[in-house]
Amino acid sequence: MWDWTAFLHYLHSAYLIRGAGITLGLSVASMVLGLTCGLIAALMRISSNELLSRPARGYIWIMRGTPVLVQLIIIYTGLPQLGIRLGVLSSAIIGLGVNEGAYLAEVFRAGIMAVPKGQVEAARALGLSPWQAMRLVVLPQAVRIVVPPIGNSFNGLMKTSSLASVISMDELLRRTEMLIQVQFRVLEIFTVAALYYLVLTTLWGFVQQWIEARLSRAYADTMRKPDVLPTVQATAASHDAV
Repeated sequence: MWDWTAFLHYLHSAYLIRGAGITLGLSVASMVLGLTCGLIAALMRISSNELLSRPARGYIWIMRGTPVLVQLIIIYTGLPQLGIRLGVLSSAIIGLGVNEGAYLAEVFRAGIMAVPKGQVEAARALGLSPWQAMRLVVLPQAVRIVVPPIGNSFNGLMKTSSLASVISMDELLRRTEMLIQVQFRVLEIFTVAALYYLVLTTLWGFVQQWIEARLSRAYADTMRKPDVLPTVQATAASHDAV
């Protein structure tokens, strides 16, 4: 039978609340790694140099084509056979981050490709190098495009992080399972855990909406300025002078 007393008791359990905090920290750290890997892989992927594009395509193919759970187990229990030993936290961050980076690479690539080629041609006509055109013109516009899918990816990552419990990562799901083994209130405790995940994803939804609104407003303000291109040119000149 459902026990409301037990449910309300575990709803404010400090043990589970700390687990939710660990889940959030793990998700943020993994997302930072994923963004880094994704951006690098995307830039390599669109390169005309096969020595750069082929490894990026291979990385994306492998990471997207194999389950993240298998990747976590290989990193934590398989790599020690090769003499590479990582802790639980390091294995979880690397496994989740590298896997997420493969998906974010395609998101970044789509955002970069969505920027009109005329923007690049105009930047090159102003004397910007290819790298400066990418950094000062293309990437700022691509960021505005990719923020919504990246936000959705982080939302999913907070839930996917529960897989780290398989390698004994002491996050929310792991603590939920440990508590159930002692208290035997399966439905009530799992419901509390589900509510914690729901709170985390809901709060992130508000943050994502705020970020999207800020970027859209900043982009609109920039487009209304008549001196955007001279400013970019002056910025590029100052970089060249340095």
